[in-house]
Parts: sequence; C-alpha cells; structure tokens
Amino acid sequence: MEDTKHTYETTFIVNASLEDPQIEGTITHVTEAITRNGGTVSAVNRWGRKRLAFTIKKKNNGYYVNLEFVAPPPTIIQVERVYLLDENILRYLTIHLDKRALNARAESLKPPPAEEHPAPQETVREPLFENEEQTPPERTI
Repeated sequence: MEDTKHTYETTFIVNASLEDPQIEGTITHVTEAITRNGGTVSAVNRWGRKRLAFTIKKKNNGYYVNLEFVAPPPTIIQVERVYLLDENILRYLTIHLDKRALNARAESLKPPPAEEHPAPQETVREPLFENEEQTPPERTI
C-alpha cells in the first residue's frame, strides 16, 4: 500500500430543506470518514444555501460544502462511498490538486509586494512676474 498522501478538494451539495443540525451532521459524517481512513481535513468551507442551476432529485436548492484535505488515494474510494450511501447528499465532486494548482493557490495568498514610493519632491513655486506684487498687464482687444 502506498504511504504517499495527496492533496484533494471535494465539493458536495446537501439537501437544503434539512435543518441546520442535520446538515452539520452530514458534514461531520464526511469529515469523520476522511480522518478515519488516514486523512486530515485542512479546511471546511460552508458556502451555504444556493439555488441549483437545474433540478437534482426534484430539489431546486442545495447547501454547498467544500472540503480541502490531505489523504492517501484509497481514502477517496471510502469517502465517495459515504456520498453514495447518504441520501441527503445530492451531488459531489472530488479532485486531486496537482503541484501547479497548489503553487497558484500559494501565490494568490501572498500579500502583494510593497510599492516603494519615491520621496516627495519639494515643489518650487516660480513667480509669474518679476515682481510678485506686480499685476499682469492689461490686454486690449
């Protein structure tokens, strides 16, 4: 069996007509399946209730959840089995994040480089006329 662990991201849609404690129970059930099979969950993003683009299992709304975790490859089989057996989960998608995706994510989280501002230059006011008190000559048309 492989000892290597990979970074995964899974998004699933829970039936939005459930009560909040039932939705939390479903999320806990999925995260426990990940940890029970040798994975560690790094982030749980609850995107909340949203209208579905099309009807799924006669439902128009769903509660979106996104999980980021590190686990060995056989864990995915077990997690997707949980998705299939749980009737409250309408859809799911699990992807393996490759090094390019992880590097892009790390780059997007870095703060922007501090811009160096040049020292403010002293503004020199040149007189408009030779003598400041002098007014401009009258113009006749």
